[in-house]
Amino acid sequence: MHALFKKIAICLTIVFGSGLTAFSQNIIPAGAKPEVFTQQGIDSTSNQSVAAFLPDGKTAYLADVTTIYFTKKINGKWAKPVLAPFSGHWKDWDPTLRPDGKRLIFVSNRPVDTAVDQTKPQKNHHLWYVDRISGDRWTEPKHFDAPVNLYGFNDYGPSISSKGTVCFCSRNRDGHKGMGGYAAKLVNGHYEKPELLALNGDNEIYDPFIAPDERYIIFVSNNELYISYRKGDGWTQGEKLGPEVNNGKSNFDPYVSPDGKTLYYSQDKAPGILMIPVNIPAS
Repeated sequence: MHALFKKIAICLTIVFGSGLTAFSQNIIPAGAKPEVFTQQGIDSTSNQSVAAFLPDGKTAYLADVTTIYFTKKINGKWAKPVLAPFSGHWKDWDPTLRPDGKRLIFVSNRPVDTAVDQTKPQKNHHLWYVDRISGDRWTEPKHFDAPVNLYGFNDYGPSISSKGTVCFCSRNRDGHKGMGGYAAKLVNGHYEKPELLALNGDNEIYDPFIAPDERYIIFVSNNELYISYRKGDGWTQGEKLGPEVNNGKSNFDPYVSPDGKTLYYSQDKAPGILMIPVNIPAS
């Protein structure tokens, strides 16, 4: 009897387990291959990471090492990146845009307003934001106060939904050991304490990208890309994406285009930011 139950369990695992794997891989169309997000007028894009787009898909913000630039699509080609007006002095990276394009969040080591010495970087890497005035003009950077940023802790890989929920990753925060993903909800104009995202068992979570409508999160765990879907007030356990993107190399910085049709991500030793078509279920 025990052997029979064991065989049944194995069969169920194969049937349902393979179904989940196929479903997760199906967000990438058959035969699709990653391509490099290239721009005109530069010799190399190998130091670039993260690509975040305005709603019309014609302006992209990206990080080149620890400086943020933007590029525009002109006559079907991406122009030479230009330094973002709020970047260039301090270490800035991981830009992400709210779906309406009116707020840009990034990671920086710039000093907070209350710092005694405004000429020195702060020890922590925190989340900052700028609001769009018009065109390529932005406000001066503003620091996310507690409970989003906490003194003594670093925050990385932000993303933001249409509701204003900010997702990010942070190490050894709030008693959690290792790198964890967090989601801070915006309620009545103020951010609540970030909640830990348990998306892949006890494994570490990096760079959680939350969909504009919050129906899924694409994230990095064990150097591979996963997707988790909204389930009530929580999330399903992450499903690993296919070998088109998970090829044994370290992945990071996932971002989905405003039209939901292209996944952008970075990969160790890749010649630049990579992009690949996706078909993510509507619900």
